[in-house]
Amino acid sequence: MQTCLSRRGVFGGHATGRRAAVVVRAEAIAVPAPFTKVDPKGDRVLVRVAEEEVKTRGGILLPPSAVRKPTSGEVVALGDGRVGNGEVRPFYLQPGQTVVYSKFGFMYTDLKLSNDEEYILIREDDVIGIMPRANAQADDVPELQPLGDRVLVRVEEVADVTLGGVILPDSAKERPLSGTVVRTGPGKYDKDAEGKRKAMTVQPGDKILYFKYAGENMETPEGAKFVVLREDDILCKA
Repeated sequence: MQTCLSRRGVFGGHATGRRAAVVVRAEAIAVPAPFTKVDPKGDRVLVRVAEEEVKTRGGILLPPSAVRKPTSGEVVALGDGRVGNGEVRPFYLQPGQTVVYSKFGFMYTDLKLSNDEEYILIREDDVIGIMPRANAQADDVPELQPLGDRVLVRVEEVADVTLGGVILPDSAKERPLSGTVVRTGPGKYDKDAEGKRKAMTVQPGDKILYFKYAGENMETPEGAKFVVLREDDILCKA
């Protein structure tokens, strides 16, 4: 069995992408037949992509303008944790976990092995969160565990009527800017404290305001709306 190694987006000696440019790829890179295994390097994670759902809710993490692709999968392997300065950072993720990620605006590498299974190589920091079980569905969104300095927020509904009593059409409503923190991530790594993470400044139950266009929007089949934000996107808390 031969192994294909990938480091910093390099596969088979050819660069598949650089972090200086943001690329959204439409097709997966076909791994040559002799290679039956991929070992990620650095802070990258190898994820086996979940099968695409027939229902459109399978694309809940992507904006309407994006192609609806599977946004969840199973962690298969982790890199060696070495980052650019030689520092080794332990992974928060573990093999076997089901994760969700966005393929809109992040650097990643799609791979397809000879057995037709699809995988994605993605930095752990670009993984949105961990789902509570395999075969994640929209129903599981309230149980998502955010990664890094992300926060899962339940969005407050927008008022349908103005102060003057005028009913607003959906096209005229401003996107909600407030919500309640449901769950927080473990924090991002502190460069000044080796192996440690910065403590989060918000906690579950906090009422917050956030940037209008920040985060990844999600919705349950019952219509409950959530957003996963970076802590830096939070403007303030009540």
